[in-house]
Amino acid sequence: MDTQSLQAFLAVADSGSFSRAAEQLHLTQPAVSKRIASLEALTRARLFDRIGRRVSLTEAGRLLLPRARQILVMVDDSRRALSNLSDEVSGELTLATSHHIGLHRLPPVLGSYVKRYPEVRLDLRFLDSEQAYQGVLDGDIEVALVTLSAHPDPQLRATRVWVDDMTFVAAPEHPLARESRVTLATLCEHDALLPGPLTFTRQLILERLARHGLAPRVGQSTNYLETLKMMATAGLGWSLLPDPMVERDIASQRLVRLALEEPAIQRPLGYLVHRDRTLSNAARSLLECLDQEAVANPASP
Repeated sequence: MDTQSLQAFLAVADSGSFSRAAEQLHLTQPAVSKRIASLEALTRARLFDRIGRRVSLTEAGRLLLPRARQILVMVDDSRRALSNLSDEVSGELTLATSHHIGLHRLPPVLGSYVKRYPEVRLDLRFLDSEQAYQGVLDGDIEVALVTLSAHPDPQLRATRVWVDDMTFVAAPEHPLARESRVTLATLCEHDALLPGPLTFTRQLILERLARHGLAPRVGQSTNYLETLKMMATAGLGWSLLPDPMVERDIASQRLVRLALEEPAIQRPLGYLVHRDRTLSNAARSLLECLDQEAVANPASP
């Protein structure tokens, strides 16, 4: 089975569009259509229904989808295994990182890595942790640097590298900022600025509140922590943010650390790889750098 046709099939299935798939694969739309037609002729089945501008998988397409992913992962795995026979650290490394890690944690590690291994071509993708998590499961991403789930999929190997101590903050003019003691129950009387409902970070907050039979009153929600910080400084509500991220804002009195008598909520950050995937030399070398960072990082318990 032609792997290029399978790549086109997955691109159309994931994007829901022949034109977006063509952009993703750096092909013309007729070239993508030709590859899909070739695959449909080979499988003797129609894989997509095209109704107006809408493209959706047929029953045959849905049946092929997980198998197509497995075939491409196996091909890539074999390619990497053969390449790893040499000790050369080169080739492409598909690395996903959350925006927070990419901005605040990764630069020193990545800077050292690219100097040491200049022959590696990095395909660096900024994704929400949950998207990166799924990308590793699907085989699209070799290594992901993310907020770690409390209940990781058993197919994944999750390794902690850093720990974020999270801080409850609000603007100086916020009513909670004037309180000498703030309880979780008091927090829930005011609007919260929190990450999206499906994020691992939000789950940490919800679990802490749920232990006390509480739920937050969510005023605004976004997956970008920098945006949450901006809204908190504007006085739109309280938020829970990584301590290093808000130190300067607290020092400049743009934010206030709320006086909660609760143990700090800690957010584990680290890397994910698929247990069944043969890692490239480039990926293994990066993991060595990250393991050294974990040992050297005093914040990691």
